[in-house]
Amino acid sequence: MAAPGSRLDTPALRDVSDRGIAFRVVRTERARTAQEAADLQGLPLGALLRTIVVRRAEDDYLFVVVPAGRRFDWPRLRQHLGVRRLTLPDAEEAREVTGYERYTITPFGASRAWPVIADAAILGESVVSIGGGGFGISLHLSPAELVRVLDADVVDVSDPETSAPDT
Repeated sequence: MAAPGSRLDTPALRDVSDRGIAFRVVRTERARTAQEAADLQGLPLGALLRTIVVRRAEDDYLFVVVPAGRRFDWPRLRQHLGVRRLTLPDAEEAREVTGYERYTITPFGASRAWPVIADAAILGESVVSIGGGGFGISLHLSPAELVRVLDADVVDVSDPETSAPDT
């Protein structure tokens, strides 16, 4: 196990390292917004991935990976999964089932290997950034590699966010 403060000081970093995949660790100050996080990492907003843990049933969860700047579409995800109801766990439950605090959740190194749905929009980026298991820690890797190593289903489950018109 890596010592705290070392390059591999989160379960996510140890997991990607153990998988032998090409990745880069990027550490920044804790960002206040997704746009700020993308700017700090030198990436377009759409390359910054959010991981959302979703509950299908008791003790049945999945990770949904969606680019920043896009809105998660619940009906499309329910249709893909063939379920009528999905819910978001609260912060404590999410920590219990993933091992991560809210805003640091990632499929890499999670306490259980839940299924992963990756939004199809990620494939349009050459490099994506996914959480590294701690605030200000990100993993940069190719979206194809992310899909492959997580055995993710690639599904169109989001729409571009629309902002309110200026008045």
